Amino acid sequence: MSLKEILQSMVANGDSILLSDSEKDWEANDLLNGLSERTLKTPAHLQQGLYIAEINPAGYLGRVMFKIKPKA
Repeated sequence: MSLKEILQSMVANGDSILLSDSEKDWEANDLLNGLSERTLKTPAHLQQGLYIAEINPAGYLGRVMFKIKPKA
């Protein structure tokens, strides 16, 4: 699954969450519209309620791209 597919699913479900990177909190839709196509094609894994992590070429979880936070 790609980062784009994960974000599209979040938007379609109307998830009430924020995605946090090292700089700020983001809405899933803002990331869909703001990230490059190359970044959106990154293979990723959603750990529901915790994080989105990239999947490295060997098929293992890599760095955490976004932490999931509930909207206040």
